[in-house]
Amino acid sequence: MVGTPTVYPASDFDPEADAAALKKAFKGLGSDEDAIIEILTNRNNSQRQQIAAQFKTMYGKDLIKELKSELRGNFEDVIVALMTEPIEFQAKQLHKAISGLGTDEATIVEILSIHDNDTVVRIAQEYEGLYQRSLESDIKGDTSGTVKRLLVSLSTGHRDESETVDPEKAFADAQTLLRAGELIQGTDESAFNEVLCQRNRSQIRAIFAEYENITGHPFETAVENEFSLTSKESLLALVHSIRDRTEYLAVRLHDSMAGIGTDDRTLIRIVVGRSEIDLEDIKEAFRLKYDKTLAEFIEGDCSGDYKKSLLSVIA
Repeated sequence: MVGTPTVYPASDFDPEADAAALKKAFKGLGSDEDAIIEILTNRNNSQRQQIAAQFKTMYGKDLIKELKSELRGNFEDVIVALMTEPIEFQAKQLHKAISGLGTDEATIVEILSIHDNDTVVRIAQEYEGLYQRSLESDIKGDTSGTVKRLLVSLSTGHRDESETVDPEKAFADAQTLLRAGELIQGTDESAFNEVLCQRNRSQIRAIFAEYENITGHPFETAVENEFSLTSKESLLALVHSIRDRTEYLAVRLHDSMAGIGTDDRTLIRIVVGRSEIDLEDIKEAFRLKYDKTLAEFIEGDCSGDYKKSLLSVIA
């Protein structure tokens, strides 16, 4: 499925002029945040990498380090995210989710479930290069039980990606899942893991339809009944991302701004991470689901240059 981005390559791109304009924006007391936003949110990541290379050639300085010394807080985080190569950005986000106080399983499920096999493998390779430890070993060391098995399976990047649907196998898998869960005392968790982490997404949606035909209720009800706490939340998130990745990410964005405080890391990760992929589609799913635009939510939840930079990326 080809998505619609919000950020495109600048057509009259001149990395030398952009590097000079950024250098000028750093001069004097404070920096010209509007100029920084204007340049960096209107270039794609490949062009930003060229600006960084040009900046180093012209001034002998690392552009990201210069930006970090000039900027602060969430605004700095948005700009650094925009300047970071996408695979590296996702690897660093996984590390933060694993290495912080407690484990942010929701973020790990998000990153591993929305990307294709090749991207997951590249993220895992980048992770190992950055931290000298494998993503799998860090997941194993930080999680346990059902969640550990689920996340390890997702981190291998071995899902069938054929997207061919076999109705007979879908029916058989639905029956297997029913026997592994609602028809027995206790739960055979391995059956859920095998189906949800190995089958292609179209096939899994066919399994969900067969399951509902047999039982009269959605597959999510089985997850609600058979699992608890983090296992339940992680499986429900995976099911949602398989059913409709765009809506899943719209909900993730909404939830990052709902309630007390803002989950800025998730907000920035999805806005920046999907800006060149399908953020326009996510915006539309958001509007349909919540009857308010993503921009309106950001307006009400963020402030200052942080707000300006996010609004410019999603425009």
